[in-house]
Amino acid sequence: MTKTFRDGPVGAIMDEYKRAVRDLKILVETIKQHNFVAVVDNETTDPDCKSIQTIMNHVIRSGYGYSNYIRRKFGDSLTERKENYEVSTPSAACNEIDHMMIYTADTLMNKMEFTFDDMTESIIKTNWGQEYDLEQLLEHAIVHILRHRRQIEMFLAKMQLE
Repeated sequence: MTKTFRDGPVGAIMDEYKRAVRDLKILVETIKQHNFVAVVDNETTDPDCKSIQTIMNHVIRSGYGYSNYIRRKFGDSLTERKENYEVSTPSAACNEIDHMMIYTADTLMNKMEFTFDDMTESIIKTNWGQEYDLEQLLEHAIVHILRHRRQIEMFLAKMQLE
């Protein structure tokens, strides 16, 4: 199998983002419906972290948010993110994350020629007060996926013990 790699620093990050999402989808696609919607963490005050379903909605919503930060920074048109996406089933959640990744790829399409300096000079302020350069924001987006994949794995392990 021949692997295709995108060019440049933006392309490298996009390849890794795609890989993180692929690994998350592989996990989510194996989850039975009753486990997907089950409330696993009754003690959290974070409504985004009660079930695998709520985690997936959060991951998708955040992905659109990261893209919109980039679009605002560069004056590109954007679609306001929704509070709730179609994540009623594992399959629907995977479909929604695919749409989010298409939106992300479209966001970065005219930035693929950016150099590392272009990326580090593009400062983006988030609504939680953190300032990132373009590379850092995209790296944050990738790690966000990885952390929530781990959280889902922990939820599944907890459900097996109950």
